[in-house]
Amino acid sequence: MGFSDITGVILDMDGVLWRGDEPLPGMVDFLNMLRARGIPFVLATNNSSKTPANYVAKLAKLGVPDVSETQVITSGMATAAYLQERTPAGTRVYVVGGDGLREIMRGAGFTVCDTDVDFVVAGMDPDLTYEKLKRGALLIRAGATFIGTNADRTFPTPEGLVPGAGSVLAALETATDQQPTIIGKPYDPMFRTALHTLGTLPDDTLMIGDRLNTDIAGALHMGLPTLLVLSGVTRREELETGDIQPDWVYENLAALLADWG
Repeated sequence: MGFSDITGVILDMDGVLWRGDEPLPGMVDFLNMLRARGIPFVLATNNSSKTPANYVAKLAKLGVPDVSETQVITSGMATAAYLQERTPAGTRVYVVGGDGLREIMRGAGFTVCDTDVDFVVAGMDPDLTYEKLKRGALLIRAGATFIGTNADRTFPTPEGLVPGAGSVLAALETATDQQPTIIGKPYDPMFRTALHTLGTLPDDTLMIGDRLNTDIAGALHMGLPTLLVLSGVTRREELETGDIQPDWVYENLAALLADWG
């Protein structure tokens, strides 16, 4: 298979398109190339702290306007959909996560509160406090079902790798002796949603990510061709010694564009 066979693209964002608020090399030109060739794309991130609207605004600010909110899939959205399939509107949920995750949960019809809840939903929280962890742990120990938006242990920023959602989950696991149900990549729901949005088949839909154990592993499980960029979390030495092997490896989107173009 070559790039000419690709009919749709799923891209991770953090570590692929940007680090923090800094665009990574090739971001704008690569997305413009996909648009010029009529190749549909969706952006699928395990980061649950923001809403699709937040990401659309960020893309516009960084030079990629007119991205639709329907082209953005977050683990927070996948988590809300998972709960909607299993519990009625109005179910009480405690959120350990960013404002975006709370907004998504409210928008999905759940009551976000901190007492007598049925679920504790945890993800990356840039404003994490001991009080939030304590409240979440007590609620889980009282019987609330523990849900994790994703298990990414780290998060790429311009300063380097910082604690991600998996670090938050680890604290709650340690405090409760309970393991969460994980929703985001590498599990299937986000990939299924992405394929449905694109209207493409797995065989010719390319997954571009920066994590072997989530982006690449999950896509391989779904039968998608995979491309790893080394601009985010995974280092080349990990790739050389790991069991998970993508179809292509590039330093960043700029290097990919040079070959694809």
